[in-house]
Amino acid sequence: MLSLRFWLCLSTFACSSLLSAAPLELHVSPMGNDTQNGSFEAPFATPSAAVKAIEKLKAESNLPAEGVTVTLQEGSYELEAPLEIKDYTTGEHQTILFQGAPGKTVRLLGSRLIPEFRQVTDPDQLKRLDRSAHGNVMVANLKELSLDDLGTVAQAGNRLELFYRHIPMQLARWPNEGFVKIKQVVGDTTFKSHGIPGTKEGWFIYDDDRTDSWANTTDVWLHGYWFWDWSDSFEKVESIDPDSNTIRLSEPYHNYGYRNEQRYYALNILSELDQPGEWYLDRETHQLYFWPMGEIEPGDVMISVLPSLINIENSKHIQFRNLTFEGTRSTLVNIRNSYDCTVDHCRLLNSGSWGVQIRDGKSCEVRHCEIMNLGEGGITLLGGDRQTLSPAKHLAFSNHIHHFGRLYRTYRPGVSVQGVGNHVIHNLIHDGPHNAIQLGGNDHLIEFNEVHHVCYETGDVGAFYMGRDWTARGTVIRHNFFHNISGPGLHGAMSVYLDDAASGIKIQSNLFLRAGRAAFIGGGRDNLVENNIFVDCNPSVHVDSRGIGWMHETVDTTLPERLNAMPYQESPWKERYPQLLTILEDEPGKPKYNFIRKNISVGGHWSHIDDKAELLVTLENNLIDEDPLFQGNPQSDSVTAKDFELKANSPAFNLGFEPIPVDEIGLVK
Repeated sequence: MLSLRFWLCLSTFACSSLLSAAPLELHVSPMGNDTQNGSFEAPFATPSAAVKAIEKLKAESNLPAEGVTVTLQEGSYELEAPLEIKDYTTGEHQTILFQGAPGKTVRLLGSRLIPEFRQVTDPDQLKRLDRSAHGNVMVANLKELSLDDLGTVAQAGNRLELFYRHIPMQLARWPNEGFVKIKQVVGDTTFKSHGIPGTKEGWFIYDDDRTDSWANTTDVWLHGYWFWDWSDSFEKVESIDPDSNTIRLSEPYHNYGYRNEQRYYALNILSELDQPGEWYLDRETHQLYFWPMGEIEPGDVMISVLPSLINIENSKHIQFRNLTFEGTRSTLVNIRNSYDCTVDHCRLLNSGSWGVQIRDGKSCEVRHCEIMNLGEGGITLLGGDRQTLSPAKHLAFSNHIHHFGRLYRTYRPGVSVQGVGNHVIHNLIHDGPHNAIQLGGNDHLIEFNEVHHVCYETGDVGAFYMGRDWTARGTVIRHNFFHNISGPGLHGAMSVYLDDAASGIKIQSNLFLRAGRAAFIGGGRDNLVENNIFVDCNPSVHVDSRGIGWMHETVDTTLPERLNAMPYQESPWKERYPQLLTILEDEPGKPKYNFIRKNISVGGHWSHIDDKAELLVTLENNLIDEDPLFQGNPQSDSVTAKDFELKANSPAFNLGFEPIPVDEIGLVK
């Protein structure tokens, strides 16, 4: 409870700031006290006290014209609840800035320290552990933390996790690495999808002896790719029958069903806690078991507790700078229906869900941040009005986004872009199992990004992905560097994947190296593939005619429904996308009006264009398997974008090729 003396001191402090026409400066320190006035000499102890102080100034209309700067001194701050910043519709220059002290590490934590572990010595507990774990596994009693909510095993947004020295640890699983495969599905309801047989029910025969030992274990979960290599899910085990080697999963079953030879692993099994870095929580007894990767020092082990750290809503001019956000069950920072709010030069890590989600509003930015170890995706940019094609102008700029999709593996990209007129520029995105950038909507700009080592666990997947909507047009993908893109699943990986009739997209002046099926047009129209360099891709360009083949029903139903949901016959749609006015009368299933021109392709395979698409695609002035005279060697192990620069006498220039600004690709200061 903040004292009367505090409020009197704060009022005096605020009045002096108003007279000086400078931002009000508030300070927070681990050595502070929330009953103080928040000055440098008498700082608050918690960020929430600073927020309450600003709330009071706002309520009394005493916010300084130049805003408020809250400086947090070095240290870690365990938040009791998310910071709620709502309805701050301030003046143009009334910025509210939360910043870490310059040159210092300031952590905002949604997790709780585990104060004490002891070695497992109880005979009953030891019986439940693998023999290899005896003498290595420690146990803590979470009742000492008075936590009412221990979270869930698998539910996104409420999954409790354990961190050791700021690294996420693995919930006890089998096998310790990789997957095992379904031997045979035995569900009653059979079906075929794209000619592949499966069953609706999650009943199947396993082919190992280890599973037998879990027959009397409760709360066992499986995580797998049950039918398609682009759709994973967590499924709870209902029963295990060692006599028939059969697993039955609990309802509801996976959306796409189950089939033979698909991948899964088991988790949340105490007897499988058999290597350093694994842990298990007994939710009945509140006992937390952990095999640490080294000695446990004070402050080493934390568990996630809060859903989020920052929730901004209906506000303007809120900034966060030089802070570390860490250890939540759901998204670290949420920005909703706000204007000119920025997360700048921050680190965001160890979320069970997303790093930053921007929804609705305008002109919000995530800049110069490192975003890593995320259970789901990195950044969401959602905003703009599709009915009027009004842009949101949200921006992800020069962020290093890596090791995302850590828990939930598919359609949790480094950056998700939806709506109208949002920008993804100068980011470095790598180490994700599925998409790097996933997009829907209109008129977005994707440029100067470097993307590598994504799609590595999935199939039929794109590093950049969008699809199944004729109206999602106007996006430009240019000056990006895609390299080392591959996937083990069915149909492999693409770099730019225009799936299921995605149309009206420009793929211009990009670099593709060992990038799978690099530029992939899946039955769409009005697309441009121009001025790109492809090295060792298989193929560089793909175009198919699925809209008059296996996907013809979608062309007759889903795509027209999505077309009619937009006012495509009215302004500004009819001027911006005149091709939509006649699409239903112009053989809509055919991949018409695709242009592939002025590209360079070296090594690998140039194109795969199916017979029905070949007569409809325009290919012109492409330099195929001829030395383009690179300045460097793009096929070397230590390649950079600079290696793709062309010499002045390159034969590509005679075909109209324009130089690509390779020096500008990737992160900038």
